[in-house]
Amino acid sequence: MNVLRLLDELEDIIESSSTIPFAGKILVDRGEILDIIKEIRIQLPDEVKQAQWIKEERQRILIDAQQEAEAIMKDARLHIEEMVEKDEITKQAQKRAEEIIAQAQAHAKEIRIGARQYADELLAGLEENLDKLAATIQQNRKELKGMKG
Repeated sequence: MNVLRLLDELEDIIESSSTIPFAGKILVDRGEILDIIKEIRIQLPDEVKQAQWIKEERQRILIDAQQEAEAIMKDARLHIEEMVEKDEITKQAQKRAEEIIAQAQAHAKEIRIGARQYADELLAGLEENLDKLAATIQQNRKELKGMKG
């Protein structure tokens, strides 16, 4: 992520800047900091697009899982109908169909849960990065306002 690299660069500049004794302040090159902030603003829409893609991908995975479950259930029903002619075979087929349906539902549930967790983890990471970026920008603005004169 370019935004993270830029934030690391901002952090490096701040950490390596000269300090003002007893004031807890540092001297930074205003132009350099503003250039990095400008670059972050340019990169940020890409990060937001990535989050949108993750959301859409999650939805696609959920739809695929549902379609797969429905196809498995349809196959199981067809299998049952074919075996209805003989009583013992019918009982076995019914049992097997229920097992297949239960497996399909469990599989679909696992896929849905996994997709949600994956999307949530990615979105949580993006949210954390955006929060850190916002906090850093806010802190830099406060420091810049405090450097009047």
